[in-house]
Amino acid sequence: MPDAVEVVGADSESGAFMGPVLLRARPGASEPHDVEPFGPVSTVLTYGSLDEAVELAARGRGSLAGSLVTRDPEVARRVTLGLAPWHGRLLVLDRVAAPESTGHGSPLPVLVHGGPGRAGGGEELGGIRGVLHHMQRTAIQGSPDMLTAITNRWTTGAARSDGDVHPFRKSIAELRIGDTIRSATHTVTLNDIERFTDLTGDTFYAHTDPEAAAANPLFGGIVAHGYLVVSLAAGLFVDPAPGPVLANFGVDRLRFLTPVKAGDTIDVTLTVKQITPRRSADYGEVRWDAVVANADGEPVATYDVLTLVAKTTGP
Repeated sequence: MPDAVEVVGADSESGAFMGPVLLRARPGASEPHDVEPFGPVSTVLTYGSLDEAVELAARGRGSLAGSLVTRDPEVARRVTLGLAPWHGRLLVLDRVAAPESTGHGSPLPVLVHGGPGRAGGGEELGGIRGVLHHMQRTAIQGSPDMLTAITNRWTTGAARSDGDVHPFRKSIAELRIGDTIRSATHTVTLNDIERFTDLTGDTFYAHTDPEAAAANPLFGGIVAHGYLVVSLAAGLFVDPAPGPVLANFGVDRLRFLTPVKAGDTIDVTLTVKQITPRRSADYGEVRWDAVVANADGEPVATYDVLTLVAKTTGP
């Protein structure tokens, strides 16, 4: 460090100030890796190869963020793969990214600002992960019914309520966690599969080529499109008349578990999983647990249906 630091643009009598300092480290010096200076201080280290540069960076034993300035894709790949285990975030800066760059190490709400080792495990700041560090978090162990009661979110295996009124005819004020509709059945036909193929243009061989489909160890013959199964399921559980359900705005966690072949019969069990009223609107969000099963009771598809539902049925 220099013996004296010149104060530029500040009053040295009013506080402690330090001007920008650039240090050059001798080859093999350990101090740049063991002592972390805060302030307008940078250290220049020389290296003879990319492998040596990666080795030098790793000696810091963990960093929040690192920056690499290059327009060479191969250099970017080699250095990034080498530095990734030692940095929470890497900024790869080239002439395309430079105009919108936030700068080295700038924490942003959408980013995780953290790293391994001494930098703190990669979760200091950034989006919801940063907020979680300020919250009490507890794992709860119990029966499905007890977990549902505690969390106010239906848990697989908890009790269901099969009523005389279709849940789609209920407003948020009337719906309860666990309300369930068990649909009628539908037998999938080869004509269903062919019509869906013609309509969508999805001619994947598992739906159109009997010989190739039979050779596939996962299918063993012509199978229905996964999205055909989901579409048929919607036709089974939807109550079509106008009512409290205003719109379907998506699905989450969709998984196709068992192939559906021509001749298979499917049905749907739809259960109110979570109810979230919106304060600023006269409707809220209802998340439904959907299980499509075959005649053997084996699930063929599972997913969450997301709907907007009026808070009340009246004016």
